[in-house]
Amino acid sequence: MTEHIINLETVNPIEFFGVNNNKFDILKKKFPLLKILSRGSLVKISGKPEEVEAAKEKISLIVQYLERNGHLSENYFSKILGDDDGLIDEKITDESGNDIIVFGQNGKIIKAKTRNQKLLVAASEKNDIIFAVGPAGTGKTYTAVALAVRALKNKSVKKIILTRPAVEAGESLGFLPGDLKEKIDPYLRPLYDALDDMIPADKLNYYMTNRIIEVAPLAYMRGRTLDNAYIILDEAQNTTELQIKMFLTRIGPSAKAIITGDMTQIDLPKNQQSGLGKAIHILQNINGIVHIELDGEDVVRHRLVKEIIKAYEKSNNTDKPSRDETRN
Repeated sequence: MTEHIINLETVNPIEFFGVNNNKFDILKKKFPLLKILSRGSLVKISGKPEEVEAAKEKISLIVQYLERNGHLSENYFSKILGDDDGLIDEKITDESGNDIIVFGQNGKIIKAKTRNQKLLVAASEKNDIIFAVGPAGTGKTYTAVALAVRALKNKSVKKIILTRPAVEAGESLGFLPGDLKEKIDPYLRPLYDALDDMIPADKLNYYMTNRIIEVAPLAYMRGRTLDNAYIILDEAQNTTELQIKMFLTRIGPSAKAIITGDMTQIDLPKNQQSGLGKAIHILQNINGIVHIELDGEDVVRHRLVKEIIKAYEKSNNTDKPSRDETRN
């Protein structure tokens, strides 16, 4: 008797099990000599070794298909469980679903929606450090968090570290109500919101409690070596030159990092320059570091956000130089 457990975290569970478990029932009928049970995103198979191995192979094909395409009809589900291997191989290699990054809460499909978001996803496959810069609403942070969650689910990394400078807190942090976590959390809220979309609450709580996912202000990164991790530095336009250098030199040999920012929304004091633009400039010719520029065409918020961004860009081009232009 052999027992094997398969984790379905990388696919939409509704697509795998089917409505009212109709696909799962087909799977169990295909292997009547096996005991196949499901609990959450886990499938447990037990029985004779050769039968278990055969079921594992079929489930692996189904998972591969769903990872690439996101959807699997009941009819094709049956075909995969059958013996038409040529058809299976042809469909499995279909690239049409590669825009899907990860499945979030309740099977929500999280995918790259715009050209530059797709470039960001593609760049993450081949580079270890990515600068993703663009205006509000272009999905740069959300896409970066999705890539980190996918890496964690695929076990490419052991943890996720999300950080951003708490610039607004400044010297007034002590005057804010609550303990340190309560004072800092408002500045990290966008990162929590993205995680809430992608990971069930109980699992997210487990990850956070066990520091598998860590959300912390940039100052907490000093002195650390961040390895076997997917690291995101958000709102990097609010880092000084020394701060962004400190962050970049924390990255360990088995880590990936995405640095996001919007050069039109610098909140640093007037006597401090943003380090983001300089970092992009001086690191641009290093292999393994890439810069993705998002723009108004990538806005995925309310339709008027795109028009607002265009209006401000037009104003900046006709009026006096914007703050970031005078700093770089």
